[in-house]
Amino acid sequence: MSFTLYSTVWCGYCSRLKAQLDRAGITYLEVDIETNEDAATLVMLANGGNQTVPTLIFDDGEALTNPSLIQVQAKLATL
Repeated sequence: MSFTLYSTVWCGYCSRLKAQLDRAGITYLEVDIETNEDAATLVMLANGGNQTVPTLIFDDGEALTNPSLIQVQAKLATL
């Protein structure tokens, strides 16, 4: 696993990105920030105090907020 995708069940942007990742064959760990308080805090730290999703945090510690599939693929190519 190269990154964790932080999301909520009602987030349309999250659903779209997950579908794109799935079609591209990219695996990820998904964590719902509404059911995991520690995850919500982590997302807030990555986003200036906001619980903005989707937020992806990669194994190297870098975070991308609401990225495109192309941005995710580019980041994965650097890991």
